Amino acid sequence: MRLPVMHCKMRHPAGLSLKTPSGSLGLLALVFLLAGLVNSLHAQLAPSPDASPVSNAPPPKAEEDESVTTLKVDVNLVSLYFTVKDKSGMLIPHLSKDNCSVEEDKTPQKLKNFQAETNQPLTLGILLDTSGSQQYVLPLEQQFGSQFLKRVLKTKDEAFLISFDVDVDLLQDYTNSAHLLEKAMNKAEINTAAGNGAAGVPGIGTGPVPVHGTPKGTLLYDAVYLASNEKLSKETGRKAIIILSDGEDQGSRQKLAGAVEAAQKANVIIYGILIADRSQYFGTIGGYSGDFAMDKMAKETGGRLINVGNNGKKLEAAFQQIEDELRTQYVASYTPTNAKADGTYRKIAVACKSSDAGKEEDLKVQVRKGYYAMPPDRDDK
Repeated sequence: MRLPVMHCKMRHPAGLSLKTPSGSLGLLALVFLLAGLVNSLHAQLAPSPDASPVSNAPPPKAEEDESVTTLKVDVNLVSLYFTVKDKSGMLIPHLSKDNCSVEEDKTPQKLKNFQAETNQPLTLGILLDTSGSQQYVLPLEQQFGSQFLKRVLKTKDEAFLISFDVDVDLLQDYTNSAHLLEKAMNKAEINTAAGNGAAGVPGIGTGPVPVHGTPKGTLLYDAVYLASNEKLSKETGRKAIIILSDGEDQGSRQKLAGAVEAAQKANVIIYGILIADRSQYFGTIGGYSGDFAMDKMAKETGGRLINVGNNGKKLEAAFQQIEDELRTQYVASYTPTNAKADGTYRKIAVACKSSDAGKEEDLKVQVRKGYYAMPPDRDDK
């Protein structure tokens, strides 16, 4: 259930904020009160299988879409969305339950549901880096990002757009309109805290910013944390974040581990598109190291990192690869043998084999590395 868009500034317990278009701050208390009541009722009446694997709530009513119903009949299920490729990197679209197995903390699990998810609604978040280091590649991101959204968004899909630099801003809330997303993306501007378009050390703001200690510049980890918690944690089904950035973070309150944990708790797949004009980093202290953080966020959540440099054709190809993977996913669901909802992190391993022409072959599975077994009466943010 999505709340209507309230044009105000939202905050959460970590002290971070996701800024939305200007509006009346006098509505803030009312928004939180209504949101709290709605979320409380929602948590009691329709818990998400993505939030916590264990719940005492009664199962919701069956829905028309079987692919969604199978995930909601048993609210104790852990749901894994993943893609499978052969040794050459080609996607494998026609596997069955007998082809794959799942282990949790090295203990085999019995699969209850297994099916291809090509048409289940997709909830997508686009995170756009608008810090100084992206000044020369932002037009490429806007062009090919808009084309991607026009292709990928189907009737029941929705997406939102966030920019991050010295702030984290919600440029477009949930919508099925590729036109609205394109319009918001084209309005995005470089911000280094010294004025839009101002240049500076990549990833670092050049002007005064209202923050204690280290100056803010590129709030990548905060953006991932906020997108996961405020936008995606209460959504069900297939969820993904696509980050367009050089991967450098400067000034986030959250650490890399906190961003990864938030995405894992929300059952979000992260795709990182590493895009940067590397010439800007020559002579800077420490050089360039953003690929490590982006790669970790992607691998830990079941996505992957694609390095495109500042090449438009590679960026276009990256979007096409992500689209193909999102439309060639499987979902496997199981009730964990360890039924304790103790908030601990459980490691997951999925293995798949093909048996074409009587020859068995190990396949490469792209899946999140684990999940948090959160109690049903606690908010898993």
